[in-house]
Amino acid sequence: MVKSMTGYGRGEYIDEKKSITVEIKAVNHRYCDVYVKMPRRYSFAEERIKSDVRDALKRGKIEVLVTVDSFGESENDIRLNEDVARKYYRALKALEETFELDQKGGVTLSMLAGMPDVIKAVPAEEDEEALLHSLGVATEIALQNIINMRAAEGERLAKDILMRADIIEEIKDKIKERAPEIGKEYADKFRERVNELLEGKLEVPEERVLVEAAVFADKANITEELVRLESHIQQLRNFFDTEEETVGKKIDFLIQEMNREANTIGSKSNDTEITSWMLDLKAEIEKIREQVQNIE
Repeated sequence: MVKSMTGYGRGEYIDEKKSITVEIKAVNHRYCDVYVKMPRRYSFAEERIKSDVRDALKRGKIEVLVTVDSFGESENDIRLNEDVARKYYRALKALEETFELDQKGGVTLSMLAGMPDVIKAVPAEEDEEALLHSLGVATEIALQNIINMRAAEGERLAKDILMRADIIEEIKDKIKERAPEIGKEYADKFRERVNELLEGKLEVPEERVLVEAAVFADKANITEELVRLESHIQQLRNFFDTEEETVGKKIDFLIQEMNREANTIGSKSNDTEITSWMLDLKAEIEKIREQVQNIE
């Protein structure tokens, strides 16, 4: 199934402690680049998220946004550093004695508690396994949603490309039908031109006319190019019947080959009618090429 590289998916996990939301956005890109934005305290889960995303999405520039909201309980613990408090206490007592300070009550609790690093808030220890599980659930939901969106967009792209493949085949058939007439028309024009130059004084040998026509026909022969173009059209259709998911690069290469054959046909045919059709054909190939840039 052909998939687009563009999409958006959102997943959520909620329990009695936390609400976790994972949002995934993807646009077309040559490779698979994954960027994760999440609270720093949960950065231990970043590689797990990237791995899950890369397993599900093979190509694209993918941005993952993770938000975590806690319910009720604070995410911080309060820690007392007794060793630091003891050192402050001793230093303050030493100041009292050295300078003979008469402070009522001496060193107080409020005084010690206000000293730097005696009491401070630190991030609470996280249950990493539990959080990885919760994040995994939210990420899986988001991935499934973006996969569904990319599949729907891929189906739309496939319909458009196959429609243009039909147009290209119709033009190819017109060229194929027209090609044999070019040599005959050239022979007639050559005969008329020579007669004009000779002003009817000499008769143009038919053998000479046929030789010139044969040489021209050989130079303008586009049979091989038409056969290859027909083969490329069929290969293009086959890509949309395959179970392979990442065919974007292969189709892009095939479109380059189709464009090469079109250019050769246009340059060799030496026929205004075929040249006009080739402009239409190349326009359809270019539209397909633009669409293919968004296929995974």
